[in-house]
Amino acid sequence: MARSVLRPVYLHALGMVNALGGDVTAIVGALARGEAPGMGPIRTRLGEAFVGRVVGPLDVAPPAALAHYDCRNNRLLLLALAQIRPQIDVARERFGAGRIGVVLGTSTSGISAAERVFTQADDCAAAPFDYRQMEIGTAAPFAAAALGLGGPAFTISTACTSSAKAFVAARRLLRANLCDAVVVGGVDTLCELTLQGFASLESTSAVRTNPMSVNRRGINIGEGAAVFLMSRDEGPVMLAGAGESSDAHHVSAPDPQGAGGELAVRAALADAGVGATAIGYVNLHATATIKNDQMEAQLMARVFPDGVAASGTKPLTGHTLGAAGATEAGLAWLALARDDVALPRHLWDGQADPALPPLDFVEAVRHLPRGAARQYLMSNSFAFGGSNVSLVFAR
Repeated sequence: MARSVLRPVYLHALGMVNALGGDVTAIVGALARGEAPGMGPIRTRLGEAFVGRVVGPLDVAPPAALAHYDCRNNRLLLLALAQIRPQIDVARERFGAGRIGVVLGTSTSGISAAERVFTQADDCAAAPFDYRQMEIGTAAPFAAAALGLGGPAFTISTACTSSAKAFVAARRLLRANLCDAVVVGGVDTLCELTLQGFASLESTSAVRTNPMSVNRRGINIGEGAAVFLMSRDEGPVMLAGAGESSDAHHVSAPDPQGAGGELAVRAALADAGVGATAIGYVNLHATATIKNDQMEAQLMARVFPDGVAASGTKPLTGHTLGAAGATEAGLAWLALARDDVALPRHLWDGQADPALPPLDFVEAVRHLPRGAARQYLMSNSFAFGGSNVSLVFAR
């Protein structure tokens, strides 16, 4: 019996909002300047924190029938979705609403809305708050309802790999012929629970995050949303490969040698049918915590012994947690889909940690060479509990 051939899937349109800007145009400009208007200090209930904020207006509200879902997290999501709404509407007319799915990742949902009620309202029952705003599973069903879509809609919450895993799940829906198109991505919002939780783990930095440096001190929590339209129709960027693993080493610390992460990276390469030398750039998870950077640098040196251009982009966006995988996939998508977009730069103090193997960081303007028949980029995400995802994109 002939072996079935799995059809490739493509990412056709990108909507994104984060500390770099409120839409793709603003984000491209900020990337070119190496500046992020939303990165900076804020006051929290327990002191000061350095974060990545969305600083523009969130003026896209839910439709009246979904007003009970109106919170910052869902407005961030709607702002990103509005950027690809024309492509979604075309797909809905072509395939029918029931053939378009939604798969999103998040880790905070609308928790910030609940915090505001609990800390400021004398009468919680009278406050404009609905519990559904903070349910972790709300994001995808809300987006489906707002877009008028009737296909499978579900939310993935696996901490910092949430939206990276959404790409793998969305591809499965297409390959199983359960959908003809899928809205895929992630969204997360700044909230005190996350800020103070990571601070209690001594994982946050009081200044701009400094990935892979000997002086790294931790992460800057960020917020944002990134969404794509994925289908089997040929498009500008292909999801060429994906790898997942779980090392289950520790509830909040990675395996020191990065064995689980390496399994995911090698699985993504195998799924894409390419060797490590085919990859032109890797977007690192690079949280700037002591243990994450240590394990990631080691696995990178093993998988890419001849070196590969790489950068950690969280100094530009903050660590957007459940939205990080989709956000960093968005930066890779831009470098592949647009000739005018350079590879994202690695912003740090330039003081390498002698305990880590050296990597080829993108510290100046560098573009992908355009002569190759096909070009491949990789984006890696690693999460609490040992969840690991590696994605390979191709032009």
